[in-house]
Amino acid sequence: MSAANSTVASTNSDAPEFPVRSRSVVLRETNIDTDQIIPARFLSTTSRKGLGRHAFNDWRWRDDGTLNPDFVFNRDENAGRSILIAGRNFGCGSSREHAPWALRDLGLRAIVSSEIADIFRGNALKNGLLPIVLPEADVQALMARPDDVLEIDIVARELRTPGGDVHAFPLDAFARTCLLEGVDEMGFLLARRADIQRYEERHHAR
Repeated sequence: MSAANSTVASTNSDAPEFPVRSRSVVLRETNIDTDQIIPARFLSTTSRKGLGRHAFNDWRWRDDGTLNPDFVFNRDENAGRSILIAGRNFGCGSSREHAPWALRDLGLRAIVSSEIADIFRGNALKNGLLPIVLPEADVQALMARPDDVLEIDIVARELRTPGGDVHAFPLDAFARTCLLEGVDEMGFLLARRADIQRYEERHHAR
């Protein structure tokens, strides 16, 4: 596989696949902000498709337009991996929904860190990207073994390693339901439109 084709595969599906089973990509840097995830100059689009090409743009691409072969998402061994294990305080900085859009289009399904910024976390959950917060020691242990095939079970709210370690993570029931159904808040409501209509009809009939 050439360097130009070695990026994590993009996805055209809006419905995430859970449980996730994947090896991981490791970004040890801390305080990765949303401008590093998707630079501001790419925010003019309202389409999610194709944004994965610009995820971590200034790290992935050289000034001459060629891929930086040293960046983790450009390495052949990381192609197709859908779990990112990142340093503390991931997703800090300005609020931009384009950040999870870009990461989803890059092929990611979950971000694991010891600290994930609140606004980014909310935006991620709305867009089918699972943010997992674990103790720093557990994150470091996972970073040390990126080639382990991890399993993320959102029904049980657990991340499991092939060695038998089980890491529980917090996830509220509504977010879990939306992730399982592959919908955001509006999609959740639209899927229940018939029930809402029946309720309204009963209410007005009183």
